[in-house]
This record gives sequence, C-alpha cells and structure tokens, in this order.
Amino acid sequence: MGKDGSNVELRWHPLLGTWTMVSPMRQERPLLPRETCPFCPGSGKVPDDYEVLAYDNDFPSLVLQPPAPGLKGDDLIPVLPSLGKCEVTLYTPDHRATLPELPLEHLVKLVRHWRERYILLGGIPDIDYVFIFENRGEEVGVTIDHPHGQIYAFPFIPLRVRTELQACREHMERRGSCLLCDLLRHELEDGGRIVHRAEGFAAFVPPFAQYAYDVILIPERHLGSLAAMNREELRGLALSLKRVVGGYDALFGFPFPYMMCMHQDPTDGSAYPHYHFHIEFYPPLRDRDKLKYSASSETGAWAHINTTVPEEKAAELREAVERFKAREERA
Repeated sequence: MGKDGSNVELRWHPLLGTWTMVSPMRQERPLLPRETCPFCPGSGKVPDDYEVLAYDNDFPSLVLQPPAPGLKGDDLIPVLPSLGKCEVTLYTPDHRATLPELPLEHLVKLVRHWRERYILLGGIPDIDYVFIFENRGEEVGVTIDHPHGQIYAFPFIPLRVRTELQACREHMERRGSCLLCDLLRHELEDGGRIVHRAEGFAAFVPPFAQYAYDVILIPERHLGSLAAMNREELRGLALSLKRVVGGYDALFGFPFPYMMCMHQDPTDGSAYPHYHFHIEFYPPLRDRDKLKYSASSETGAWAHINTTVPEEKAAELREAVERFKAREERA
C-alpha cells in the first residue's frame, strides 16, 4: 500500500453530518530517525535544487483516482471513494530553518505557492474545499522536523468550515455585514488583544480563545481567498506570518508548537460573499512546559475550557512579537 491509494474511503457520520476519512495506510507511516529526512536535497525523494515544493504525500487519505470502497454502504451509513489529493508543502530545502527565519522574499514565494495550489486544486472537478495547514512540533504529532505544511483537497466542505459559513451567513442576513469584518473592527477598537498589525493584516487573540495562545490572522480588506489577494496583500500576509510565528518562538525561546489552519472560500462553484479569509492558530501550550489537553468536555461536548485569560496572553504574545521585530532589525 502507499501512493496507489488502496484501502481508503469516506464514511458518513450521521450524528454530525460529515464525512470521516478511513485510511488504514496511515498506520504504515515510518518513524524516521533524526538523521534521515526525505525532504532534504540528496534524499532521492525531492529535487536537488528547489525553493518551495509541492510533494505528493506518501501516505494519502485522499487520492485523485480512488479505488472502490472496501465497505458497502447503505442509506444510514453511505460510503464513498476517497476522492481528493494530499500534498506536502516544503517551505525550504534548509532542514534547520524555521518559518520566521526565512527571508521575507522567500515567504512571499511560499504564499504565492499556496495561492497557486489553492487555484489549481480547487479547479479539479468535485473538489469542494482546499484546506491549507501546518502542524508544527511533536506536541501535535509531527514526525519530520523539516519545515513543511500540508494541503488537503476535499470532495466536501469540512464540518468546522461549514459551521463558520453558516454563522457568517446568518450574521450577514441579520445585520447586513460580514461577521469577521465586524470581529476585526471590534478587536481594533478594543486594542487590548491585538498582537500585530501591519500592511493590511491584523492578528489578535480572540476574546473567545479556546487555547491560551490562540491567534486569528485576518486581512483588513474583505476578501474570501488567497486568489482574491493582490500583490501587496500577499506580501502583507507573508510579513504577518513571519512576525506572528516569530513572536511565538520568542515567547519561550524555542520553536513554538501549533496547528495553523487557513480558512477561505470553498471551491464548489458557489458564491460566498459573506465569508472572509483568515488563518487560525491553535497552540497546545498553555505555558512553557504545560500542555492544554483536549479532554472530555472539549472532545465529547465541543465545550472548551480556557484556563488562561485571553487579554493577559495577548499582552505576552504582543511583547514577544516586538522582541522578535527588534531582533530582526538588529540583524
């Protein structure tokens, strides 16, 4: 099993109204020794010379030519082939680099790469959502240290995004305005939870943060996706990512673990004027050496408990971003 996509399928979750990806091949992922990296030039797996690279996942949960499902579905639990695509985005050939250490112009190339992949993958028939994300750190299950993210091209709109879309649609119908625009305006007026603001983007710890150092990064112009960004906004996004992640790393003096999730318009052919591009960071640390676990309340009831105060954590992170900026200016 491997790149042929065998033994993968989608099974309907009737209680939540969404699809579960069944992919037993993921169990075969090797735990590589630290001295071995398939993403480094010379490994034989990637070109000897690249800047930013789309690499087909060796153990995909979604494939463009999926096999027939192994289970026959029924009216209660439909089963579908696992149509889609799973890519790894290699940020740089430098194994030891971190995202904020990369030059700004290199990060602009990364953002442009994301934009190109969003458009290309979203244009594939039956691909309804292109999910760009990064898992960083052993605390969130990363097994390869090389700087990279991932892209999943789904044949459905994931449940969390559908929930956001519905909330944004209802807000616009009720108030005639964009929910995320209003949230951004609310945070800019308050000011106490702003972490960073520059070149058309703002980052803040939301007042409803579920993790201690949650951050939402959002463009100040109302736009739905990377495809709608102009050249200046792509650069502004690159700069904001550099400083937010640099602030995370400066917080405790080591590479900060997080899940970074890009939320933007679905690619199902429908219009979403009520939605607004944004990036959500979910960091599992609540202190230097303390993890925030998703236990029964969070997992079984989706009722998160934040044991920290968002305003206090925003102040810590804002000061860390300023330390990172000052260090960059001295370099």
